[in-house]
Amino acid sequence: MNQSLQSLLDLLDLERIEEDIFRGNSRAAVVPRVFGGQVAAQALVAAGRTVPDDRSAHSLHAYFLRPGDPGAPIVYTVDRIRDGRSFTTRRVVAVQHGQPTFHLSASFQTYEDGLEHQAPMPYAPDPETLPTAAEMLPRHAHLFRDPGTVDRLLESRAAIDLRYAAEPPYATAADGPRDPRSQVWFRTAGKLDDDPLLHVCLATYVSDMTLLDSVLLAHGRGGWTVGDVVGASLDHAMWFHRPFRADEWLLYDQESPSASGGRGLGQARIYTADGRLAISVIQEGVIRVPRA
Repeated sequence: MNQSLQSLLDLLDLERIEEDIFRGNSRAAVVPRVFGGQVAAQALVAAGRTVPDDRSAHSLHAYFLRPGDPGAPIVYTVDRIRDGRSFTTRRVVAVQHGQPTFHLSASFQTYEDGLEHQAPMPYAPDPETLPTAAEMLPRHAHLFRDPGTVDRLLESRAAIDLRYAAEPPYATAADGPRDPRSQVWFRTAGKLDDDPLLHVCLATYVSDMTLLDSVLLAHGRGGWTVGDVVGASLDHAMWFHRPFRADEWLLYDQESPSASGGRGLGQARIYTADGRLAISVIQEGVIRVPRA
């Protein structure tokens, strides 16, 4: 396990300061605010630690309320909404400087058999044939406004092996609009233990990294690092369908059905390498073109 992955695991290992109150810290991000995937993953950790071990997360719905301060601790307060025979519901509010910055509702379920079907896995190239971030990002350093962007991106993603199936938005913006679809393969940069909650939380962390890429592709925009749009996540929803491991290759198949009113919508499915549909994801974000 590399040091970056260990640091990420430490970040998710929240301090319990009361029965249903937890405290977490932040790590460096590409933008000067807390990375949305981090606060979502930490909130899910807080919720999961108040749930019996025989109940696994099956969905979450979250709203990003204010930009997080990466220099200050985040306090997560868990509200035990319901403990039923099969389902458990939790609400989590993240607070910094006396104000709520993030809100999450999560549901957990005991395992049971039921009807089975799924959408088929789309074609994607073998992840082992695709360039790593360390191979791809330096090739495009000239496109970024800030010369330190490449180093910050590499540092922020060192715990995750994330590989684009095609050129990312920042590399193709000059070519104009493309089909609003994007695929990435990802896995942690090292093996993890068998705790199912940990794997779900790490997938939640990664899910906020690239989901709005497809919105950018539809309009020939390179993104916040290039400077031709400004934006932030507004809300995020995930459904966990089948067991998976975050330390094994997962295909993140993403598309955008709509953008309007200064907002863009991304939706995605995450598949295991052997074709099982593991997760569905939907996210909306603010995406604005800077004024001249």
